[in-house]
Amino acid sequence: MIIPHPLLGPRDAAEFTYLGDTSLLMRPDPSAEAKPEKLMQAFHDYVHLRDNPTGVHKELWFHEQGDRSWLVVTRNISTHEIIAVELASDVKKASKGKSK
Repeated sequence: MIIPHPLLGPRDAAEFTYLGDTSLLMRPDPSAEAKPEKLMQAFHDYVHLRDNPTGVHKELWFHEQGDRSWLVVTRNISTHEIIAVELASDVKKASKGKSK
């Protein structure tokens, strides 16, 4: 599979390490003023609960054998067709802007 890196162009998937769903970018805030029980539940869900989707899905990939960047790859799990590739830092910044 070829991943079109937004900065470096097309790269072989062998250069990358797959991490999982992009929900991992949305780590609970440990400094949040929430009850300890709610915070513990949020971290439990973050660490242990995962979906097993089919079709279009957003995933985290680490360019381990390259520039060591984190990417969000949107692809169809069934066909491996890559729909979009973005830098994870850009996705995280955009999600913070939406939550305000």
